[in-house]
Amino acid sequence: MVNRRILGIELRRSVAPWAGFLVAGVALGFLYSFSGPWDKSAEDWTEQWTNAAGWVRSLLNILWPLAIGAGALQGLRDHRSGVGELLASTPRPVLHRALKTLGATAIAVTAGYLLVFAVAAVQVVVNDGYFHLAWVPTLLVGVLGLVAGAWLGIGVGRALPSPLTPPLLALASLVGVTVLTLAGDPASSVGGALPARVSLLSPSMGNVRDVFAIVSDRVSAGQAVWLAGLAATGLLLATALTARRRLLSLLPAVVAAAVALAVLPADRAQDYVFDHAAAELVCQGSICVTRMHEAQLHAGAGQAEEALRLLARLPDHPTAVREVLVGEDEGVRPRSSTEVTATFDDLDLAKKEKLTRRLVAGAGTPTCFSYSKMVTHEDYTKSIRETVARSVAASWFVDSYAPPYPEGSDSYPDAAENNTLAKRTYDSLRALPAGEQLARMSALRSVGLSCQGDQLDALTGGAP
Repeated sequence: MVNRRILGIELRRSVAPWAGFLVAGVALGFLYSFSGPWDKSAEDWTEQWTNAAGWVRSLLNILWPLAIGAGALQGLRDHRSGVGELLASTPRPVLHRALKTLGATAIAVTAGYLLVFAVAAVQVVVNDGYFHLAWVPTLLVGVLGLVAGAWLGIGVGRALPSPLTPPLLALASLVGVTVLTLAGDPASSVGGALPARVSLLSPSMGNVRDVFAIVSDRVSAGQAVWLAGLAATGLLLATALTARRRLLSLLPAVVAAAVALAVLPADRAQDYVFDHAAAELVCQGSICVTRMHEAQLHAGAGQAEEALRLLARLPDHPTAVREVLVGEDEGVRPRSSTEVTATFDDLDLAKKEKLTRRLVAGAGTPTCFSYSKMVTHEDYTKSIRETVARSVAASWFVDSYAPPYPEGSDSYPDAAENNTLAKRTYDSLRALPAGEQLARMSALRSVGLSCQGDQLDALTGGAP
């Protein structure tokens, strides 16, 4: 129904290509220019396929208003050119004329969105990310969201042909998406302000916090219905010539909202499902990791074996390394006298040849503190002392001192003071007889396994 030559002209000379460039440019700018979870841990946007789809989707809280604003600007074109009455008098159906604009805009914003995902996907492949197809619905719903937003903008722009329509529509959609996204985020200050079903009407799903969490099929289906209804409303608004038809154009969005609210889960715990296949343990020798980490097993196995060899100096040494699925903010991880437990973030250090030092920290025991559980100054002080002790233990086992905090870092309060404490503790420990050093390291391990006592006191023998 759309002439290819006309569509090509639209893609070259209308607002459509600029909308695609804007989507890609803004998304890549956010991902590369701003500090956030995408460049700090296993939730990096270039580490796993789920992360790539999730982080690009999360940016719809900014990209969706841009798409709507660009669409509204596109919808004003006939009015600005003064050819509305001329085009209305031609025998060609208005739908045929509208489809070229709608099609070009859809192609442009889709290309921009997929370009951002492609940038992430190439790096995921290079990083040996675990391949599966559960991320596809997240990506496709994101594409549908951008197209729906652009089409809705075109429809509103044609229905309300005012120079103020694009900026006001973009601002209103930005506020709306932000409120819905924050209301659906339990970590935000307004989390729970709206029913879960209503908050899921936002095209953005929020930040990626768990590499094993996949958007549930119910959420993807409900959002797809809702966004398809918005796209249909935009299409009808773009072709409506009377006030009555414009009013009827809202019907698809209303029906879609009703259907979506019936499909979307009422419990926020059902927004995501756990990827059991990715969490299956795969073992090589004495190290067991999840299938999602299988590609790094070869490099990590050698470093894990080295850590176990170093820990074998202890009388109650562990004999295996196992990955556990406990996030930093979920509480302390399981601890075992026979195994060294490692998290996903720990094992990512295998790529940087830093896994051995991490595994022997604390004499092979996990931390006793969780960042989310520290609420008092006393908790923070205990955590700092443990961090210093664990770092000293790691340096002792690998026979190479390294400070617990980066030198010259302004991100950690009292970093220089704590680094000095760690160096003094390490030097004092190394000055003791070999038997006493081993005894104190064994005492530190006992504290780490029971979380009763102070690991730094164990290293210093109770000395101040």
